[in-house]
Amino acid sequence: MSDEHLKEHLYERKELFKGSFLHALRDTVRLPDGQLATREYVVHPGAVVVVPLLKGEDDQIRVVLERQYRYPVGQVMVELPAGKLEAGEDPLLCGQRELLEETGYTANEWAKAGEMHLAIAYSTEVIHVYFARGLTLGQQQLDAGEFLDVFTATPQELVQWCRNGTVTDAKTLSCMVWLQQWLERPESMDWQASKG
Repeated sequence: MSDEHLKEHLYERKELFKGSFLHALRDTVRLPDGQLATREYVVHPGAVVVVPLLKGEDDQIRVVLERQYRYPVGQVMVELPAGKLEAGEDPLLCGQRELLEETGYTANEWAKAGEMHLAIAYSTEVIHVYFARGLTLGQQQLDAGEFLDVFTATPQELVQWCRNGTVTDAKTLSCMVWLQQWLERPESMDWQASKG
């Protein structure tokens, strides 16, 4: 089935802003009916989010989470470890790097759950979703100017926080779908030994 009747085609492009992280554009596009319209959006390098799983002495699964102040929304957010891709960086290696830097953990096994587009109306950002297990705690390697708390919660606690509004971060909310699926069907993940 062709999607040509839905596609918009670039007519003209104007750069609005280019910073060290974000790049904003305003495109004039030709709509399927021939009319012109504008689209403003942010070009983003992409990111990785990691769902790190710990198994306690009681065999209960716990998820490694962070609390971090997010300036644009003016509050401390509960979220999964994540970070942006460097130019040309492999998403798995980015996930491994971010997990170590932010939490101090390394993982023996990794599984790619999927990808998600975070804000399709105004951003090109794609987030790669990875699960990590067989965790070993080492030393955090936070970037200069990065401050966060690391803690763990049971999946049940995390589900409750998603329901009651404690967790409002989109990537963490979305990852709950994959986490619940994995808990119900552990064979749904294709685990691989850690690279590097």
